[in-house]
Amino acid sequence: MRHQRRSSLRRAALAAGSVAATTTLLLTGCGSKATETDAANAESCVDTSGPTIKVGALNSLSGTMAISEVTVRHAIDLAVEQINSDGGVLGKQIELVGEDGASEPTVFAEKAEKLISSDCVAAVFGGWTSSSRKAMLPVFESANSLLYYPVQYEGLESSKNIFYTGATTNQQIVPALDYLKQKGIKSLYLVGSDYVFPQTANRIIKAYADANGIEIKGEDYTPLGSTDFSTIVNKVRTAGADAVFNTLNGDSNVAFFREYRNVGLTPQTMPVVSVSIAEEEVGGIGVQNITGQLTAWNYYETVDNPVNKAFVKAYKDKFGANKPTSDPMEAAYVSVYLWKNTVEKAKSFDVKAIQDNAGGVTFDAPEGQVTIDGENHHITKTARIGEIRPDGLIYTIWESPGPIEPDPYLKSYPWAAGLNS
Repeated sequence: MRHQRRSSLRRAALAAGSVAATTTLLLTGCGSKATETDAANAESCVDTSGPTIKVGALNSLSGTMAISEVTVRHAIDLAVEQINSDGGVLGKQIELVGEDGASEPTVFAEKAEKLISSDCVAAVFGGWTSSSRKAMLPVFESANSLLYYPVQYEGLESSKNIFYTGATTNQQIVPALDYLKQKGIKSLYLVGSDYVFPQTANRIIKAYADANGIEIKGEDYTPLGSTDFSTIVNKVRTAGADAVFNTLNGDSNVAFFREYRNVGLTPQTMPVVSVSIAEEEVGGIGVQNITGQLTAWNYYETVDNPVNKAFVKAYKDKFGANKPTSDPMEAAYVSVYLWKNTVEKAKSFDVKAIQDNAGGVTFDAPEGQVTIDGENHHITKTARIGEIRPDGLIYTIWESPGPIEPDPYLKSYPWAAGLNS
């Protein structure tokens, strides 16, 4: 049976690679709910008989996304260490099996298959780009296994086999647009990496802009890892937009902001709102190149509450006083605790038991309390607009009155009616 299951998963991984390639070519992958397979009875090789339980961590430790994802792995390590020191999960110590997704969607699919069928993990924590998530999704659905995905994304998706602990669109991008509108912004220039998240996010931004009297002055994409932004930045400079909405990912942000500053653009003349730059990336970009620019997230190292202060101290004690905390790594840390809390509520590591008991599970997170929505597997999040300061940290300049319920399909927004087609 194990051999049959591995063969099935290899086919799923190949299919996932095809999905990723198609996504890259068509720049889509959005607009419909993830297909639910009939794999609910897929045989599991998870071993619950001993004193340990295996889980997987799948993050890019190499390639263009390593600038962002290494810190996510660190956060997963910290959560596992803390949980183990506090007695583990259902009396079992967590054994973490780590893999490198190498910034390639097909590698993520292949490593997900390995973690599920060879390492027999009970859940996997990881992924960053939407292309990596799209590539892994059929692997987890075919195997009926669980992925905890920790990064904000473009929404328009849900799956029984994925828990989304980063923001969906109505918890990050829509609040950012509302903030800009309140500040009198009448026009935007859109700059993004050439893959699923930026393409879909910008479809949503354009729908919002059309309904709210905001003009889109231009829209440009560049491949992940691109370092030449002279043409795009000059187009931005001459467009005369009130602000730039930035969906670049990875180390492309370093080249973009250096060129932005080189041509004399400033936060005062044309501010940039970024949704994929956190504290970890600021150092790589160079704080002198990005001071005063804005971000939209749900968590910053500077969030002022006792839970976050303890989290920041624990992280710096383990990884170094100069290592910042950030939204994606906080969401990854939270995801491990949400899995633990759900397992303990279900009194089982079984996938169906976890799915059936997930609704209403909470965690007092560094960002504030979060709660799992049992229907769409997203969590409540507080939206925060931040400003990057000369010390390299990001400080909240606006936040939502409380946690925002997840609405991945934007059903509560009339202007978004056509986006799901």
